[in-house]
Amino acid sequence: MTTPTTTPTTPASPAYKPSAAKRAQLWLANHFAMLSAILVLLYLFLPVAYTFAFSFNDHGKTNIVWQGFTWKHWQDPCRVSGACESLVTSLQVGALSTAIATVMGTMMALAMVRYKFRGKAASNVLIFVPMATPEIVMGAALLTIFVQGFANVGISLGFGTIVFAHIMFCLSFVVVTVKARIQSLDPRIEEAAQDLYASPMQTFWKVTFPLILPGIAGAAMLAFSLSFDDFIITNFVSGNESTFPKFVYVASRRGIPAEANVIGFSMFVLAVLLVIGAQVVGSLRASKYKE
Repeated sequence: MTTPTTTPTTPASPAYKPSAAKRAQLWLANHFAMLSAILVLLYLFLPVAYTFAFSFNDHGKTNIVWQGFTWKHWQDPCRVSGACESLVTSLQVGALSTAIATVMGTMMALAMVRYKFRGKAASNVLIFVPMATPEIVMGAALLTIFVQGFANVGISLGFGTIVFAHIMFCLSFVVVTVKARIQSLDPRIEEAAQDLYASPMQTFWKVTFPLILPGIAGAAMLAFSLSFDDFIITNFVSGNESTFPKFVYVASRRGIPAEANVIGFSMFVLAVLLVIGAQVVGSLRASKYKE
């Protein structure tokens, strides 16, 4: 007489039921990346949430402690003297410095990738120097140059020196961004255009430029955000001119007004909408090419 043998249940068998602790461990392992991303986003957007919430604060002298809800700051963001004026200055400086830095940086990136010249290796290294230099060091150096050099030709600290300084530190970011885009292109595409009797100018405008345009647009957005956000270098070279970051810094000594929160959050929303719009346009173009 034989006795039936029973096989123990294993995790692979249908009868196996993991414990609650094991299920929780498996769920955490499967969703660890998503949970980490959510925590990082919450950490990053916490100051933005504070800025939005306290733009409705009915505060007195300081906008630090919540006093009550009000719409008046959104109804008239320019009520505080100097807020909108400094915002306009920051937008003008950002637009002008971004346009010049983007054009110059794109030409430099094309030259550094497509051409051979003496000092090319050194140029590739030196282009990172402005990015690695501490802003306070660059600001102090530029102040010395402007005071000792520009003063002799009648140029004083102000709007022009801010634009000059912003072009200088934005240029490196544009070159690096556009250069990476150019290096990712397949040179056979341009060679095919030339085989079809396209001139060098036609090849650039009809083939090369559309392909590197996303990189140029990304570099321009990065340059504008760096210019608009900069305070340290601007504080050195601005003289009596006030940009929005400088206005916020000066206002913080007596209490940042809620109108600054309104303007800051509005600029954040505008930047997010621009990024989303760029992503949508890129997706539409990609789907169009696939068709």
